[in-house]
Amino acid sequence: MPVTVTVEPAEPAAPAPAPGEAVLRRQRIRESAARTYARSFPIVPVRANGMTVEGADGRRYLDCLSGAGTLALGHNHPVVLQAIRRTLDSGAPLHLLDLATAEKDDFTEALFAGLPSGFGENSRVHFCGPAGTDAVEAALKLMQTATGRRGALAFTGAYHGMTAGALAVTGNVAVKAPLPGGGEVTRLPYPYDYRCPFGVGGPAGAELAVTFTERLLDDPAGGVVKPAAMILEAVQGEGGVVPAPDGWLREMRRITAERGIPLIVDEVQTGVGRTGAMWAVEHSGVTPDAMVLSKAIGGSLPLAVVVYHEQYDGWRPGAHTGTFRGNTLAMAAGAATMRFVAQQGLVERAAVAGDRITARLRALAAELPVIGDVRGRGLMIGVELVDPDAEADACGSRPAAPELAVRVREACLARGLIVELGGRHDAVLRLLPPLTITDEQTEAVLDRLADAIRAAAAAGPGALPGARP
Repeated sequence: MPVTVTVEPAEPAAPAPAPGEAVLRRQRIRESAARTYARSFPIVPVRANGMTVEGADGRRYLDCLSGAGTLALGHNHPVVLQAIRRTLDSGAPLHLLDLATAEKDDFTEALFAGLPSGFGENSRVHFCGPAGTDAVEAALKLMQTATGRRGALAFTGAYHGMTAGALAVTGNVAVKAPLPGGGEVTRLPYPYDYRCPFGVGGPAGAELAVTFTERLLDDPAGGVVKPAAMILEAVQGEGGVVPAPDGWLREMRRITAERGIPLIVDEVQTGVGRTGAMWAVEHSGVTPDAMVLSKAIGGSLPLAVVVYHEQYDGWRPGAHTGTFRGNTLAMAAGAATMRFVAQQGLVERAAVAGDRITARLRALAAELPVIGDVRGRGLMIGVELVDPDAEADACGSRPAAPELAVRVREACLARGLIVELGGRHDAVLRLLPPLTITDEQTEAVLDRLADAIRAAAAAGPGALPGARP
């Protein structure tokens, strides 16, 4: 008698995990809760060239973050790769603390050749740990040593880093609140036309900021002990892409010079052509006492320095050290980057491309009331998103819309565009494309961004607008 065998239908195979999903899962499990960009952009980049980043899933993105301004020439530029390969092939030592090397000498030559006129001729450079925050620490310590004073003058909206001294002069309350105080810092109002601290905006707001600063410092009952330095950004980056008015910056230079207060300008994010000048401070013609430099000066590799007038060089040997002060590859890549930017006219390119992007975004603002303000300098551009239905303040500005900004960022990513947020309420879309951005890429960025803003504004809270087919 035949035996009947019943075969149960096979269970459907579980779908294969998306490429890179295992990597993302392990990152979520193993890395700290302080992750930032990894939360905003849940992708696993596997290749990158110029402005284009390819994820493990094969999707391609136009990168308007550029390593938070680090990649002046975009990803893996041939000039940078050639400099790195040449250094590797030469057999040069890759790590030598602060010993002299041909690569360091060449980097210093390239750096000093491009410093603002009147500044580099009598300056010294100190190589710091590889991050900009360490260069900020070095600059503050330098001026404390030179003046014998302790405190510092810093500004609302400022961002200078996350180590103790740098965090003390940073304005972001959220990152400072859980920690003990970081030193004597007097906070001054930074001119912010759209959200003027004095409620008037325009040139009048900047003039009030000057008057407030001068009178506070001269008031014997103002509570401000003469500080070791003033530190500022010519364009606030993390603070929402807020350019300082040139006249205000010149007044800060006058005020500090007349009172014997050294002026430190933080050019970590603005340097190497980003704002349409080699250094953002050049727009105003101001000569600082010290400049803090990092990000783009390393040609995509970690490097940070402080350059300062030689009169302040009162340090003793070992006054500010660090194991990784001498990254040979970064020096080679940085020298090649700075020379390429200067020789290829990329500073001027940043100014022209930035004007083009800003003009189109301002035209878009006339169409979309969720865009409260468009501002910036060169290829450092901010788009502040607001609640168009809320009542405007005395300056005509409306409340920030951080939830909308998150939806726009997600909609941009769905359309193959990487854009990060910043500003007081994380409601400012920040554009930091490489200086090598082409006209075609510029149009693609603008088209995707405009489409994302329209879709996110129309979708409303709780919705993620996907890309158009």
